[in-house]
Amino acid sequence: MSNCHNHSHVGLSSLINGAENLRELTLAYGPAITEDLAKCLHTFSGLRSVKFDGCLVKCSGVRAIGRWPRSLKELSFSKCSGVEDDSLSFLVRAHKELTKLDITCCRKITYDSVDSITSSCRSLTSVRMESCSLVPKEAFVLFGQRCELIEELDVTDTKIDDEGLKSISRCSKLSSLKLGICLNITDDGLKHIGSSCSKLKELDLYRSLGITDEGIAAVTFGCPELEIINIAYNDKITDSSLISLSRCSKLRVLEIRGCPHVSSKGLSAIAVGCRQLAVLDIKKCFNINDNAMLQLAQFSQNLKQINLSYCSVTDVGLLALASMNRLQNITVLHLRGLTPNGLAAALLTCRGITKVKLHASFKPLLPKSLLDYIEAHGCVEMDPKGWKLHFGKSPEAP
Repeated sequence: MSNCHNHSHVGLSSLINGAENLRELTLAYGPAITEDLAKCLHTFSGLRSVKFDGCLVKCSGVRAIGRWPRSLKELSFSKCSGVEDDSLSFLVRAHKELTKLDITCCRKITYDSVDSITSSCRSLTSVRMESCSLVPKEAFVLFGQRCELIEELDVTDTKIDDEGLKSISRCSKLSSLKLGICLNITDDGLKHIGSSCSKLKELDLYRSLGITDEGIAAVTFGCPELEIINIAYNDKITDSSLISLSRCSKLRVLEIRGCPHVSSKGLSAIAVGCRQLAVLDIKKCFNINDNAMLQLAQFSQNLKQINLSYCSVTDVGLLALASMNRLQNITVLHLRGLTPNGLAAALLTCRGITKVKLHASFKPLLPKSLLDYIEAHGCVEMDPKGWKLHFGKSPEAP
């Protein structure tokens, strides 16, 4: 019932009356979570998963949830205003069987909430708490000390530091770790993760400016199962990191947007070593040119999506990419080396492409016959950031 704003607990109670087998309920971006609303769900003993994302949460409503007769397994308060330490602590002490908890952007909680969560819910496997800005760095140590079953942890834009990562490295089942905009972490913390979390598949280090090639190398040596990594906008990352990552043969998603010190040398190593690569974002990697595109075209036959904006790729590189059968989505904004003729040739060559985003200035420069062909097989959409071509799915479409 997401985005259903005009109902109260009375309507909800009428709707689910008699639904004895109700297991999951989503009320995201809906009415306020009041005591009355929580009470109308009290009798559903089979309810295991509840999502209140984006709702105004009353303390009395949270406490009423804490008095439900059976323990929840999954609970989400993502982007909820009104969640505070006292009520959240009361709730988790009652629902000790929680395995998944999302408190993203709950900006009023502090150390006390994390202390209650980790001491009560020892079976947690997933915790998301991005932008919990009042939680001090000392609180993150508690996850490693008390919740060693954690598999997914999102602490984006928090105060976690290397001591926190050292403690979290005790979670040997950890498969997804998001550390974007965590300005207190360094290579020392990543070394602990690399040495103990061998099952790690996803790592997000977006704008974590204390990370260098040394930390990335530690992760690649210790985490051979790595499939997804985001190291965008880290100005200390160089080709050395990409060469280290080329050892991760299962890598599927690589985001290195805004890393000015990487070049075609490093990306060529990725192309050769990471044959499963499907999504690549190299926007604003100014030193990546046609040489890397030729290597991708030869070795990365699973590539489906690429963002080339602001790179040094020319017609030659784009035509090489156009030969890839599985490529579906390409963004080519602000490529100085791209000409209308080269673009037209690439569009006619692509066979699997379904979406292209171009600078709007290209439209009047392309042959009318090509535009007619595109419009016959898909559609053209304008937006303030560029010109989007959404191709149809018919066999004849380019």
